[in-house]
Amino acid sequence: MTRVAVPVFRLPGFRRLLTGRSLSFLATALVPTALTLAVLDATGNAGDLGLVLAAELVPQLVLLPVGGVLADRFPAQRVAFAADLLRGVAQLGIGIELLLGFVRITDLVVLSAVTGVGIAFGTPTMSPLVSAVVPGDARLAANGHLGVARGIALVAGPGIAGVLVVTVGAGWSFVATAALFAAAAATLGGVRTERPDPAARGTSFFRELADGWREVRIRSWFWTNLVGHGVSNLAAGVLMTLGPLIAVRSLGGEVSWVVIYQAGMAGLVVGALAAPRLRFGRPLVATSVCGALFALPLLAFAVPLAPWVEAVAYGIGMLGIGTLNTVWQTTMQRHFPPTALARADSYDALLSFAARPLGLAIAAPIAALTGVAAPLIAMAALVAVVNLAIIAVPEVRSITGTPSNGGQA
Repeated sequence: MTRVAVPVFRLPGFRRLLTGRSLSFLATALVPTALTLAVLDATGNAGDLGLVLAAELVPQLVLLPVGGVLADRFPAQRVAFAADLLRGVAQLGIGIELLLGFVRITDLVVLSAVTGVGIAFGTPTMSPLVSAVVPGDARLAANGHLGVARGIALVAGPGIAGVLVVTVGAGWSFVATAALFAAAAATLGGVRTERPDPAARGTSFFRELADGWREVRIRSWFWTNLVGHGVSNLAAGVLMTLGPLIAVRSLGGEVSWVVIYQAGMAGLVVGALAAPRLRFGRPLVATSVCGALFALPLLAFAVPLAPWVEAVAYGIGMLGIGTLNTVWQTTMQRHFPPTALARADSYDALLSFAARPLGLAIAAPIAALTGVAAPLIAMAALVAVVNLAIIAVPEVRSITGTPSNGGQA
């Protein structure tokens, strides 16, 4: 890809966008740990926890394409603003209920569902926001900085949430999370994006939904990569289920898993940080190779090997994912028309959001029948074969680092 010509931090719009999205990433990363601890403390029932977590996921799977249409139909910063506020209100509601000293699972289910709606509406706004405030020659760097912020949030979020719950209580931890979402929303007030074409307002919602799917379908480079992303997320779900089990049984216990997992998150950050400094003549060939690297930790856990080897393998695999995410987002922003970018992003997120829970669900039953090695080896082979096979698609090889003309593929 071309080297950055515009210093991205000199762009006031990007500084504000990075600050706001970093706050939103951190708030998002706090929720699962705090919610898990709150539910288990209140009822101690794993079934209740599963119900609450599912209540957040289901709206995402149903409404992500709707969020994509909204973010293409209306100014993206307004949609992101509303999504952050909605999630903040939901977290505040949970915090107030906990501070008042009573917890009803029904309330937590409803508020988690509201959070899921906010995620579904907010997720597709990222690419339109970057495209609106960052010129083409600086987008790779911008996406790299956003990827680093997301990775740091994933590393720090669970620990911060645990500390807050232990020190100030679960209720105040949710109030703090709500404040982070409110602050994230406030930063969007100074972000200016172009208004969508008013003519689009005369098009029906379902027509825009269908047009968005058409934009995806006609680009073989795009939908084949979505398949690869789905397979990688499926494999990640399997690893997240079986990895801790193997670490406890064969690698020295919970501490080993924590170290291995943190090595992976560090790799994710390094990959996002390194991507803008690398040259990729054919970016989608590079992302396919990066995606295939995730086979390494799957194979390493299938053996298993020494904890430090597992940590290195997971770090390399996640370094590939961090690089992939940054280069992929930049390629999307260069080769999709701005009027369809959010809808394209929503389908990408939809497949990823659906595949990982599926991996989490199927890993244990399969491992019970075959042993833990078989599903890990099968996932490693699938990840490597599917991601490398994408290189055979002519459109994938034809896309270069040069920005496209007018956003067309």
